[in-house]
Amino acid sequence: MSEFTPVTEMEVVRLLRSMPFKSSPLDFIPTSLIKSCSGAFSHVLARLANLSFEHSTFPAKFKTAQVTPLLKKHGLDDSDPANYRPISNLNTISKVLERLVLARVVPHVSASPSFDAMQSAYRRRHSTETALLKITDDIFAGFDNHRSTILVALDQSAAFDCIDHETLIRRLDNTFGVTGKALDWMRSYLEARSTFVRWKKNSSRVSPLETGVPQGSALGPLLFSLYIAPLSGVISSFGVRHH
Repeated sequence: MSEFTPVTEMEVVRLLRSMPFKSSPLDFIPTSLIKSCSGAFSHVLARLANLSFEHSTFPAKFKTAQVTPLLKKHGLDDSDPANYRPISNLNTISKVLERLVLARVVPHVSASPSFDAMQSAYRRRHSTETALLKITDDIFAGFDNHRSTILVALDQSAAFDCIDHETLIRRLDNTFGVTGKALDWMRSYLEARSTFVRWKKNSSRVSPLETGVPQGSALGPLLFSLYIAPLSGVISSFGVRHH
């Protein structure tokens, strides 16, 4: 995949109609207005997307995220930062661009032999339920075959924040065949991002994000999945079933 196919106005209309009405604090146009006037906005957004694809540039205005801390559970000590869950907010129009790219990248990478078929996270028609069904079936099959069965669960703490951008770019290029303008667009999407924290009426200074994929984004989960894709090959080489 060396470039993204052009975006049509009808494609944008369908995307806008399927989006929730929820707005982001960073929106300069309310989502409800964009949805109610999808016919008018579709022309502008399709033009923006096609220019972005043509020049392999993700708009710099959409690269800043606002993080809002929310208590993980009612009644927790609100003076302890560990009790908060950081909710990352991005501009809604940036998510429209991301979903347009997602629609072009997913069919390409899903057809790759390097894509892990034993993955339920961040895939359509897959969920925690499909993961549990597969794991349970593997355990029962082990019992039926009179084999000892051990379940090992790995928890990657703050996994999305630990992704090295250059490694991810190499993975997209060498493992999944994303090249040319498409790869340059991905690089532009990842680089020069920043974030700040907003709590009540106070805002922190803006800080650069030099690693990780954007939290709360449409593309972030897929990019994380592609980043860790080689892990399945390592596990399988030991003859171990995984999901």
